[in-house]
Amino acid sequence: MSPRGPRRPTARSRRAASARPRPRCGGTGSHRPGRRASRGKADRSLRYAGPARIPATLRARARSAPWQRPTLVSTAEHTSGTVQAPILDGDLPLVSVVIPCLNEAANIEECVRRSVTALGEAGLAGEVIVADNDSEDGSAELAAAAGARVVHEPRRGYGSAYLAGFAAARGEYIVMLDADMTYPFEQIPRFVDELRDGAQLVMGDRMDNIQPGAMPWLHRYVGNPLLSGTLNLFFRTGIRDAHCGMRGFRRSILPTLDLRTTGMEFASEMVIRASKEKLDIREFAIEYHPRGGESKLSSFRDGWRHLRFLLVHSPTHLFVLPGAALALFGTLVMMVALAQIELFGREWDLHTMVAGALFMIVGTQVLALGLCAHAYGTYFMGEKDPWFDRMRARLRLEHGLMLGGAIVLAGLVAAAVITGIWIDRGFGQLSEERLAVLAATLMIVGIQVFFSSFLISILGLRRTG
Repeated sequence: MSPRGPRRPTARSRRAASARPRPRCGGTGSHRPGRRASRGKADRSLRYAGPARIPATLRARARSAPWQRPTLVSTAEHTSGTVQAPILDGDLPLVSVVIPCLNEAANIEECVRRSVTALGEAGLAGEVIVADNDSEDGSAELAAAAGARVVHEPRRGYGSAYLAGFAAARGEYIVMLDADMTYPFEQIPRFVDELRDGAQLVMGDRMDNIQPGAMPWLHRYVGNPLLSGTLNLFFRTGIRDAHCGMRGFRRSILPTLDLRTTGMEFASEMVIRASKEKLDIREFAIEYHPRGGESKLSSFRDGWRHLRFLLVHSPTHLFVLPGAALALFGTLVMMVALAQIELFGREWDLHTMVAGALFMIVGTQVLALGLCAHAYGTYFMGEKDPWFDRMRARLRLEHGLMLGGAIVLAGLVAAAVITGIWIDRGFGQLSEERLAVLAATLMIVGIQVFFSSFLISILGLRRTG
């Protein structure tokens, strides 16, 4: 090599290189040039190379787009004492059973065995994937020894583990369940049957078949009904047990769901996304058994994470409805106080009007935030909200500017009236407190409407930018 770097190949050297005989692929047999070597019989046997580790780059890709599956190098052998439909290298299984695992050494082997048995007895070609969430008790090794493919996700979290498992899944159908022995493994084929029948997401319903000691009374009678009821109120899913951990779905819907949360709220996100996309969701009753080992749930922390997720993804209920109610209530209170109407046996005065002004201003601000949240969800997150779509189809930036300007103008007129009275009195003492409160409130609300209209329009620039 010269000091100037490697020498570029000349036309003569390229022709000479192309004229050289190319080595044949493989160590045995001959192959035609340009054709892929066919696999021998030994190459298509089941192999086990230990738990598979997803490289950091592929894990990052799975987080940003979880449906893009990393390529894994290990497959599971038959489990001793059970029969699983064989999965040959290069072939795709029909079913992938995905089990998240965090320090479940007491249960994980039995979970894998029962999953494999359920697949084998139903004659389903499948695989069992254990998404190890950085366990410290040897759970990953036990799962691998029992016949599972193990993928590692060091970032702790219920959703993180499942995203890694889904990224590794190869089956057309995915059945997910926990590693705590609470769910009926023998029902795995039932989930597959529902999916084959056309369902896109299948949920288990535990509420009528909870075994004694399987679920704390706080979860059974308060937490689950409250969260499932809130979810159905906000998103109209019609799911009775929206937080059941045993589910089945088609792998093809993962790009549509675009799941991203990493904690326990992952369970809510899946149902909400499926409902918003109008997927075929079905539900059937399953049993729920007492847990084996120590529970990882925190009732109030995980419950709050679910509720927080529901509120954040429903700006109508978080912002729009409360804001509209506050603004309307404040307007009525101000009108009663301004007109000095006798109501409930008494006359409402200035202090009541100030309170009404507060409600009106706060309500308008919250309502504006709700509209901005809807705009963000529509333009940046691909959310589908029919009423917001109808509103933005009928109303333009100019409509908001004119409304805000008209309200400000009304406030200025009220202020001008006060100024005229002050001049008529020779710049003396004034007692127009009610009119002053009205003028200030109208100008504040008008300014809010004016600039909020600009912000919503700015968010909409993404649509055409």
